[in-house]
Amino acid sequence: MSNGSTYPPHRRLRGLLLAVVTAVVVAGLGGWLVWRTSGGDGGPPHGAGPPAASRSPGRGAGDASGPGGTDRGPDGKDSPGKGAPHGSLKGKVIVLDPGHNPHNVDHGREIARQVDIGNAHKECDTTGTSTDDGYAEASFSLDVAHRVRTLLQQEGAKVVFTQDDDRRYGPCVDERAAVGNKAHADAAVSLHADGSARGNRGFHVILPARVTAGPAHNAAIVAPSRRLGERLAGRFLAVTGSAPSNYIGHGTGLDVRSDLGGLNLSTVPKVFIECGNMRDPKDAAELTDAHWRQKAARGITEGITDFLTH
Repeated sequence: MSNGSTYPPHRRLRGLLLAVVTAVVVAGLGGWLVWRTSGGDGGPPHGAGPPAASRSPGRGAGDASGPGGTDRGPDGKDSPGKGAPHGSLKGKVIVLDPGHNPHNVDHGREIARQVDIGNAHKECDTTGTSTDDGYAEASFSLDVAHRVRTLLQQEGAKVVFTQDDDRRYGPCVDERAAVGNKAHADAAVSLHADGSARGNRGFHVILPARVTAGPAHNAAIVAPSRRLGERLAGRFLAVTGSAPSNYIGHGTGLDVRSDLGGLNLSTVPKVFIECGNMRDPKDAAELTDAHWRQKAARGITEGITDFLTH
């Protein structure tokens, strides 16, 4: 002390304890301030605004394939579906068949050519539908296919496309089936959006009927395709929150058809999914939204994964 006097031992001990407590409080307060300003509570630093991953991109921003921009995970990549255990699809081959082709509209004569689908002859391909604002089904299906491919590849799958905007038109429906057959795919999914009347809403999954006529012999894949379709419909509903179709399938979200060459001619489990109705304004608002399309991709991925791992 400055006057040279000394305190009794108990007063010196009290002073020492007070100094220790003061140091702890100061250090703790300083650490808390650093933690708060650095976003340590899971939020952004003060004044930084919302995290980049939570900002909704503007219509058309950053996504050349359709309106609504992209919807990436916090690391800038698409996040895998929650129901897909990491690496669970290693060694699996999955064929994605993006419906139609953005260039079909310029090749009417070529896509009108008739091809044998086993029990009938049908056009090679069609142009598909679009929203009232002009967002084409072909662009939608390709965008969702890219998102699904990313998620499937993250789980170790080999993904094969029937077309990736790399052809003048098509391919024809018989060739689309042949791609899956040649790849010996464990599962194949054709991606679409419907073009029904206003007020008709919701998704549905199309299952193959048994067809054994001409080049079609799909009896062996009818049962596994139904299992694939049921898993796909269930996970799509759970992830997107979209209701099953109110105009096809009697509320089940499932429809069985024998007039689609892609299903008649397939020798591997295959289904179509119509993700919504582009001609209904409420469905169209979802189909043109990148965030919703990412959810759709997750639902499709989880449905395929459930089928292949259970």
